[in-house]
Amino acid sequence: MKISDVILHLENQFPLQQQADFDNCGLLVGDKNNELKGVLISLDCTEEVLEEAIDIGANLIISHHPIIFKGLKKITGSSSVEKIIIKAIQSNIALYAIHTNLDHSMKGVNFEIAQRLGVESPQILQSISGILSKLSVYVPESHVDNVKNTLFNSGAGAIGNYTECSYSVGGVGTYKPEEGSNPFKGEIATREIDKEIKIEVLVSNHLLSSVVSAMLEVHPYEEVAYDILGLDNENQYVGSGMIGDLTEPMDELTFLAKLKKVFQCGAIRHTQLNGKLIQKVAFCGGSGSFLLRDSIVQKADIFITGDFKYHEFFDAENKILIADIGHYESEQFTTELIYRNLTEKFVNFAIHKTTINTNPINYF
Repeated sequence: MKISDVILHLENQFPLQQQADFDNCGLLVGDKNNELKGVLISLDCTEEVLEEAIDIGANLIISHHPIIFKGLKKITGSSSVEKIIIKAIQSNIALYAIHTNLDHSMKGVNFEIAQRLGVESPQILQSISGILSKLSVYVPESHVDNVKNTLFNSGAGAIGNYTECSYSVGGVGTYKPEEGSNPFKGEIATREIDKEIKIEVLVSNHLLSSVVSAMLEVHPYEEVAYDILGLDNENQYVGSGMIGDLTEPMDELTFLAKLKKVFQCGAIRHTQLNGKLIQKVAFCGGSGSFLLRDSIVQKADIFITGDFKYHEFFDAENKILIADIGHYESEQFTTELIYRNLTEKFVNFAIHKTTINTNPINYF
């Protein structure tokens, strides 16, 4: 196996195109064509994690947080990031980051939190727009099923828990083959009139190129008439944070105690208790304070995340309970999530979870 095999598997499920604009996911250091010897999974890529990879013979580190986040103008070893990059290259270890593209997935970081807290049927808290397109293609009646099946098999027509979704409408098309053409039907210099079906399907933008290529392969026309329309529609299955209901409501202190135990928090910073039961729970792994307004609008009783600033706590306005459990604490189960994902797919190479706690924050 090559490193690229693991990358392809991950990016098919968590496309790089679905990462946040500010992010830097994907292969950051190394050659994806190198033979894979072993994988080490961690939340952060630190010097200690790199040493651990060397010790166990892993040549691919998959971390949640990108080691290269801001622009680098030189790599001289003058910072910890530069030292890690240099040593990774010297040791022939590839560094890969799977960050907000994993955060934004229905089965990503926040779904893992939902499972741990017992939140039922979690939904995306803030959906992302601009990642869908509508593909329309005109097909002769005789080839509709073949083209449609090809579109579906390439990933088009998927909407949430539904697949093979399409819309078709009939019409009449005309064309006149000119010299040098090789028409599917008709004669040179003679206008042809034929019944056609217009097929419309939704396509995630990261699949668009492969879907169109597959469609062109099976379409009978020499010149295929098709349209691609970018959509502003929000994709309710891709986005930031999640929200859902507990099986049974809990009082605030009992729920905070559960939260502290599940996430092994050194402390929970929270707003004033409102004296209400906790039923609807909103949450976001990492730094999610930007989702507070969405949580309030969707009537969550509590919003759980990390990295709330002092003045941001005032924005709760006694409408919601904010619980800041810490950045590392809220994302710590990401390592387990990636490990489980890879071990279910691959069995012929070693996959390790780091034994190092990379949390830079300590509690006294």
